[in-house]
Amino acid sequence: MKVLFIGDIYGKPGIEMVSEYLTDLKKEYRPNLIVANAENASYGRGISLKIYKELMSMGIHMITMGNWVWGNKELFDFIDESNIVRPFNYREAPGKGYLKINYNGATLMVINALGRTFMNANMEDPFTGIDKILEKEKADYVLVDMHAEATSEKVAIGLYLDGRVDAVVGTHTHVPTADSRKLPNGTLYITDVGMTGPLNGVIGVTKEIVINRFLNGFSTPNEVAPGARQLNAVIMDFANKTIKHIHIESETV
Repeated sequence: MKVLFIGDIYGKPGIEMVSEYLTDLKKEYRPNLIVANAENASYGRGISLKIYKELMSMGIHMITMGNWVWGNKELFDFIDESNIVRPFNYREAPGKGYLKINYNGATLMVINALGRTFMNANMEDPFTGIDKILEKEKADYVLVDMHAEATSEKVAIGLYLDGRVDAVVGTHTHVPTADSRKLPNGTLYITDVGMTGPLNGVIGVTKEIVINRFLNGFSTPNEVAPGARQLNAVIMDFANKTIKHIHIESETV
């Protein structure tokens, strides 16, 4: 099975990049299934029903989320009937923390986990929580989206799950890491896939807003950065145990 995973889709620029390049990516890499993180798709915070339908219509099969999963409250109204996987380690929340999808007789299970270090210490432990899911649920292939701030937490969970899941991909920090590889026991891994959206903002946000925040210590509301755009993804071949990072840049017209 070949799976294309698209890194954090950020705002309208991210949606445009998926729309413009997904057909070419399908032709070049011929994935069986496509998964995308879209927790920042709605103006940087959450996802709306309109955006969800738009991404599904492009050919994305499943969407993962992260710390901004509830950033757009509209999600509460449709998550239960959707192909959206929210972080499983919320104790009480609508939706599901893992979902399965069938392709040509094989089952892929996608698990979404939220890190605790520098994020939300009140979340359930993602390590032992994934253990419980793997004990309870069976699938031919398992992909984990580890949405976390600390690279150490992502590396640790990758090695903790090595040989027990087929892939662990990191999201959230929006900067791709140069460590895509097969771990010693065969799990495909990358610490952060990177984001799909503005190229010259500060991880998606208009640069002046964030620079002013660092200079002066106060904040104005975030805005999605204009201008050049990027797409970051990985293509994973579970049969041949290979993972490749994909980076595309596009100037706006």
